Amino acid sequence: MFVVVGCLLTCPLAGQAAPIDDQLKAIQSVGAEGKGHAAAIAAVKELSRGKSDSLIPILRAFEDANPLATNWLRGAFDAVAEREWRQSRKLPASELEAFVRDTARNPEARRLAYEWLVKVDPSVSDRVIPGMLRDSSPEFRRDAVQRLLDRAVKAQEGDKKPEAVALYREALSGAIDDDQVKAIVKPLRELGETVDLQKHFGFLTEWHLIGPFDNTDKTGYDVAYPPEMKIDLAAKYTGKMGEVEWERHATEDEYGVLNIAKKTAPHKGAVTYGYTTFVTDKPRSIEIRLGTPNAWKLWVNGELVFARDEYHRGTQLDQYKVRAKLKSGTNAILMKVCQNEQTEEWAQDWKYQLRVCDSAGAAILPSSVATTTSQIGR
Repeated sequence: MFVVVGCLLTCPLAGQAAPIDDQLKAIQSVGAEGKGHAAAIAAVKELSRGKSDSLIPILRAFEDANPLATNWLRGAFDAVAEREWRQSRKLPASELEAFVRDTARNPEARRLAYEWLVKVDPSVSDRVIPGMLRDSSPEFRRDAVQRLLDRAVKAQEGDKKPEAVALYREALSGAIDDDQVKAIVKPLRELGETVDLQKHFGFLTEWHLIGPFDNTDKTGYDVAYPPEMKIDLAAKYTGKMGEVEWERHATEDEYGVLNIAKKTAPHKGAVTYGYTTFVTDKPRSIEIRLGTPNAWKLWVNGELVFARDEYHRGTQLDQYKVRAKLKSGTNAILMKVCQNEQTEEWAQDWKYQLRVCDSAGAAILPSSVATTTSQIGR
C-alpha cells in the first residue's frame, strides 16, 4: 500500500510530462543515424510547452550537448520564449542577464539568451557589451570591438588623433577576427603607429626545418622519418636527394607564413618537418590554429594531435583548429608538411602558418623565449 502511494506521489502518471531533467537528458542523448531521435522528439515537444522557469535549465543543458542536440535545445528555448513574450511581454530578464554575463557558460547558450534579452530590453546592449572586450565568446568580443572601432573612426574624422589612437589600440586588444584587425591596423598605421601582427595573433615564427624526404606518389605521408622518432637538431639523415640536416628559419611574414618551397629543393613529391618550442609557466589547454594547402601532421610533446592527408584545397587563417594541452616548461611542437607532384600553377604552394591561442582565438604568448636544446627525446 505504502509502495503504491509513494509511486503515485513521485512517478509521472500516464500522459503526464516527464520532469524537465529527464527531457533535457533525452535531448542531450540524441545522436547520428537516428540514435535517440524518438525520445528526443517527444522531449522537445514537452519541453516546448514549458513556462519561463524552464528557460535557464534549457540554456544550462547546452554544456553537455552535441551540435545536433544543441539545435533541438535552441528550438525548444525559442518556442518557450516566443510564447511567454507574446502572452505576457515578460521574460526572466535578470536571470537571463546573469547567465549572459557568466563567461563559464556555453557561448552559444549565452548568445541565445542575449538575443532574446535585446528583444525585451534593447538597453541591455549598452550595459553588457562594453565589458566583453576580452570575453570567452568570439561573438561578444566582436560586438565590443566594433563599438570601440566605431568610436575611433568618429574621433579620427574629427581630427582627434590621440583619442582615435587610444580607441583603436583598445579595440585591437580584444580583436580576434581578421577583418576587424585589418580595419583597426590600417588607420593606426596611417596615424603613424606600429603594430606587430605576428605577436597580436600569436604566430610561431622561428622554426628548425629539415628535408626534403621522399613523398613520391604521396607515399611519404605514412612513412615515419627520423624526426618522428626523436628530435636531434645536431643529427643528419638521408633525404630524398642526399644528406639533410636541420636548418633554422624565421619568417618575417606578418601572418607567420613559412614558405617551404622557397627554402627547400626539390619542392615536389617531398616532405619537410618543422620543429619549434613553446614555453609556458603552467600547464594549460590551448588551441593550435594553422593554415596550409598541403597534407600535414602535428605533434605536441611527442603526441600526434591531428593530421590531414589532403592537398591544394586552398588555405586561410585558422583553417584548422586543434585542441592540445601544454605542460609547464618547454613544449615541443613538430609539423610534418607534405607536397605532392601536381604541376598546375596553383598547386605549387608548400607552406604553413601556425599560432597558439585560447578557445576564443586570442593569442597565448610564450612565457619566455624558448631555449632549444640540441637533443630532445620524443
